[in-house]
Amino acid sequence: MSGVLTIGEAMVSVRTSAPMELGGVARLSVAGSESNVAIGLARLGHEVTWLGVVGEDQPGRLISRTLRAEGVDTRFIRSTDASFTGLVAFDQPLHDVTRVSYHRKGSAGSLLTAEECLAALEDASPALLHLTGITPALSPAAGAATLAVAEAAHAAGVRVSVDVNYRSRLWTRPQAARLLRHLLPYADIVFASEDELDILTDASAPVAELLGYGIGEVVVTAGSAGAHCRTADAEHHQAALPVTVVDSVGAGDAFVSGYLSALLDGLPPAERLRRGVTAGAFCVGAHGDWEALPTRRTLGLLTHASGTALR
Repeated sequence: MSGVLTIGEAMVSVRTSAPMELGGVARLSVAGSESNVAIGLARLGHEVTWLGVVGEDQPGRLISRTLRAEGVDTRFIRSTDASFTGLVAFDQPLHDVTRVSYHRKGSAGSLLTAEECLAALEDASPALLHLTGITPALSPAAGAATLAVAEAAHAAGVRVSVDVNYRSRLWTRPQAARLLRHLLPYADIVFASEDELDILTDASAPVAELLGYGIGEVVVTAGSAGAHCRTADAEHHQAALPVTVVDSVGAGDAFVSGYLSALLDGLPPAERLRRGVTAGAFCVGAHGDWEALPTRRTLGLLTHASGTALR
C-alpha cells in the first residue's frame, strides 16, 4: 500500500476581487475540498489520486488538466455527458470577507457511484483514504458511495481520514449528523472545527467521546487560534503562524494536506500540527484555494522575517 486516494467533487471557480454584481475582471480556476487536499499532498511530494466525476465539457477538461499539471493521478476521473461540471463563484465585498455561491445541484459530481469508488480503492491500494462531509451531501448516490468506500477501506486495513467540512448550503446539520455518524466506525482520523463537533456527537465532552469510538486522532481546528490534536495518550496544541490574511478560503484544506503529509512521513502529532498550520499560513497569504500551497522546498520560507530578500 502507498499513497493517498481522495474522492469528491471539483468545480470550476470564478473569483472577483470586488462585489460580483458590479462586473469587472474575473479569474478562472479550480476549487473543491478534496482536490485542494490532493494538490497540497502532491506538492509536498506524495503520491495522491483523485476520483470524481466531471462533465464532458470545457470546465471538466480544465479540472482534469489542472490536477494532472499539479502531479495528481487522474486515472479514475470519469467524464459524462449526462450532466455539467459544477461551478462555484467567490467575490469579496470586504477585505477577507468572501461570499460564496454554488451552481452544482444535479452536477456531474453528484453522479458518483459506489461501484467506481470501490473499484478505485482496490486498484489504487492506497495507504490512506481521505473523505469529507461535502461529498455525501451531493446526492443519495454520493452518500452511499462515501459510506461504502469507507467501510471497504477500513476492512482492508487502509487508514481513513474524514474532514467534517460542513456546508449549510448543501444540507442541514441534522442531515449531516445522520450520515456522518455512520462514518465514524470506519474513521482513524477526524478533522473538525470547534463548531462542527456537535454534528458528530451529542456528548458534552465530544472529543473524548469520539476517541471512545475507537478513532485514533481527533484534530480540532480553530482558525487564528491554531489547532489541537487529541489521541488516547496525549493532547497537542499548535498556534497559528502570524501572517497577513489575504483570503481565508481553502485554509482548512491546506491544513489537512499539511497534517496528512506529516502523518505519511511518520512524524509525531506535534509535527503534524506544525506542518498543518504552516500549509494553512501559506494558503491564506494569497488568493485562491490552492495556488499558494507550499512545496517541500518552500515549507521553511515562513521562518524568515517579514521583508527578507533571499539572494
